[in-house]
Amino acid sequence: MSLIPPSTNAHYRGSNAAVAFLGLVSVLTILPGLIHSFLPDGGAGVIAHLDMGDRAELVRGVFAWEGATQLAYGAAMAMVAWRYRPLVPFFLLLMILERGLMALDGWVLLPPGGGRHPPEHFASLVAVPLSIVFLVLSLRPRRGV
Repeated sequence: MSLIPPSTNAHYRGSNAAVAFLGLVSVLTILPGLIHSFLPDGGAGVIAHLDMGDRAELVRGVFAWEGATQLAYGAAMAMVAWRYRPLVPFFLLLMILERGLMALDGWVLLPPGGGRHPPEHFASLVAVPLSIVFLVLSLRPRRGV
């Protein structure tokens, strides 16, 4: 038994574009994770321009927690794109669920006061339809395979 099992890439029949998309998304998940984990304010003030008021420590803590989950999730996505490609459709489905809920929360259920939306609210609106397209591509067999 090893920490990283052998690659399963030979069993993947979907589009290589879907694999590349998941790889790109892994980087675009890890980078904010680094920001949320290691920037002094977690990006809440300098990037999202949130007024943290008298709860600044709480906001920084929540952002650091989110950064930790982004780092883990991004690393898992990178491993799937690199070594375990048969899981690409499942990870794209997870991304649709995650980003769909983020968009629903950010734009409908819990819109921020003052009308200011952090960058992730806009990114989620783009990520959901793109992920759906690449999910379909990942499920369709490539020609000649």
